[in-house]
Order: sequence, then C-alpha cells, then structure tokens
Amino acid sequence: MSPSQTERAGLLRGLAPVLVLAALTGACSSGPAPATFDLSAPTSRIRGAAGVQVLVNEPAALQALSTQQILVKDASGSVSFIGGGQWADNLPRLIQTRLINTFENASQLRGVSRPSSGAVADVQLISELRRFEIATPENEAVAEISVKIVADQNGRIVNGRIFRARVPASAVDAPNAARALDEALSAVMLDIVRWVSGSHLPRREEPGDVSSQSQMPAREQAPT
Repeated sequence: MSPSQTERAGLLRGLAPVLVLAALTGACSSGPAPATFDLSAPTSRIRGAAGVQVLVNEPAALQALSTQQILVKDASGSVSFIGGGQWADNLPRLIQTRLINTFENASQLRGVSRPSSGAVADVQLISELRRFEIATPENEAVAEISVKIVADQNGRIVNGRIFRARVPASAVDAPNAARALDEALSAVMLDIVRWVSGSHLPRREEPGDVSSQSQMPAREQAPT
C-alpha cells in the first residue's frame, strides 16, 4: 500500500465513529416528536372543611415514575414505556399541580398552595405516588397514591390513607393510555379532596385568637 493510501485509510478509520454518530443523530432527529399529554383537574363541588389553609407537597416517587414517560407494567413486574407519547411535565410535579387545581375547583378550603409559595398553612399533605401505569395483560390504567395529613404547627400525622382507582384502557398506545390514566387520577384526586374536606383538620393558632388565649379568672377586688 502506498503512503498516500495508508494515510487515507487512517483518516477514514478516525472518521468512522463520527460518521456513525452523525448517522444515528440524523435518524433520531428525523423521527416524529412524541405527542404531549396533560392531566385534568375535576370540577365537582364537594362540601366540607372551610376556613383552613392547606399546603400540597410534590408526591414522592420511585425513579421510574419521576419522568415524563408513560409507564407499562406487566404481571411479572417488568417495566417498559410507551413510545410516541409523554406527559406535559415531570409526573410528580404535574400531579401536584393538578391536585392543587382540584382542591381549588372542588373544595371550600380557604386556601391551597404549594410549600414554595411561602404561605402559612394549617396542615400539609404529604403523599407518595405508588402506582401510575398501564397494567398488562389486563390493560387497565392504575393510579395509586398514599396521602398523610400533617399538622403544620407540630408535624403530627393527623390521618393517612391510600387511594387507588382502575380504569380499562381500550388499547396500549399513547393516546388511549393517557386518557385512561387521566380518568383514573381524576377519581383518585376527587376522593382525596372529599377525604380531606370531611376530616377534622387542626388549625394553626394565630396571634390574638381568643381560643388560643387561656381564660384568666377575674381578679377579686380588695374590700374597702
């Protein structure tokens, strides 16, 4: 092989990884962008606790649920993701927002916000997103969230409960999976709002609150 041919072969070997990477990048970028799906906030009116301020924390979740991917889990527990679709935001953050919206739409609470708002609350909702997937081979959307009501003033757990709902999915593709999961979550969020609104919620004592002041006995007058 002549010197010029040797140099040319060495140059091609050096460029090979770059050409392969460029080809892969081009193939990925040429595909259609995944459809983006949002979650809804129900508007049913629920009577119950009023005059209470609640902070809704972002649900804790395992890494598989802390994404924008739409999850599928089979009977063996194997996890995969549905291609061609994604949630509008990181799933725990999106659920936190829609749960706050559901409280605003459905409850009679005085105020509902997230901890980052800096609002002073009577209670906080601490939750964990335990399941949010299409379960196969049943082809059901499963939503499961555990919730604790915590007194903001002393950190005491007032009550706790697990909420779950199952909704059939007509097909295991992005549009049908997103629709079924949204319906299951709506049922769960309304149950959470109904439960919180019907609970006896502690209230933070405010300065000047007559109920927080100890009742002092009347001072006796000295005889004249």
